[in-house]
Amino acid sequence: MNTELKPDKQVDTHGEVCPFPWVHAKKAMKKLNVGQVLRVVGDHGPALKNIPRNFSDDGQTVLRAEATGEVDWEIIVRKEN
Repeated sequence: MNTELKPDKQVDTHGEVCPFPWVHAKKAMKKLNVGQVLRVVGDHGPALKNIPRNFSDDGQTVLRAEATGEVDWEIIVRKEN
């Protein structure tokens, strides 16, 4: 993870399959204040595409969505509303 981004909350969805990574990420985002940053990590491939798309559709800013290993990924999102 980039050290200049300091998430206010992290959600670990390793071992979970859709829709659960999105459900947990969305619940965590609701608890944040506007401007705060959420980091979501996991290993279910489709979630790396679906979670950023869903957050963008909800008006949030996706700062990063990338693979961090063979199956692991990281998504960083800033709450906008």
